[in-house]
Amino acid sequence: TIKVEGTLPEGPVFVAMKHESQFEAIDIPQVVPFPGVFAKAELMRIPLWGLVGDRYGLVEVQRDQGAKALRHMLTAAKRIIGEGRSLTIFPEGTRVAQGTRPPLQSGFAGVYKLLGLPVVPIAVDAGRLYHRWLKLPGTITYRIFEAIPPGVPRAEIESRVHTAINALNTP
Repeated sequence: TIKVEGTLPEGPVFVAMKHESQFEAIDIPQVVPFPGVFAKAELMRIPLWGLVGDRYGLVEVQRDQGAKALRHMLTAAKRIIGEGRSLTIFPEGTRVAQGTRPPLQSGFAGVYKLLGLPVVPIAVDAGRLYHRWLKLPGTITYRIFEAIPPGVPRAEIESRVHTAINALNTP
């Protein structure tokens, strides 16, 4: 089961979510209605997952492509925003173990700056229940923070988002 604390503002926003287990990908539609989601391209090669992801609207991110990947992300993001949908990114770039706080990937701040959307950080505590091979019963909490307006300087937006998405991240 999941528990959602807080609400998203009306209209498209840029959601920055902690990623500790496979369940964030499954739970996203219960937290962010009909989102566009940035996901590593490797996921799209998994037979059933790739088909579902394509229909769902996942945006493939070729993490080794630098500026080319950023241009692709922005093109897809503009289409999704034009449809009135929000975008979700896992700004640390990959799934991480509960208690770890890796730095945010540079693409997050670049996309934030160029989109001109408010960013809404979401903390998640799924890692305390769902490990790679061990699944424990319990409730996953998604804590939605207040939107941060567009135009915040890079160091500040990275610091604020990093702090917020790790609010439920206890070692």
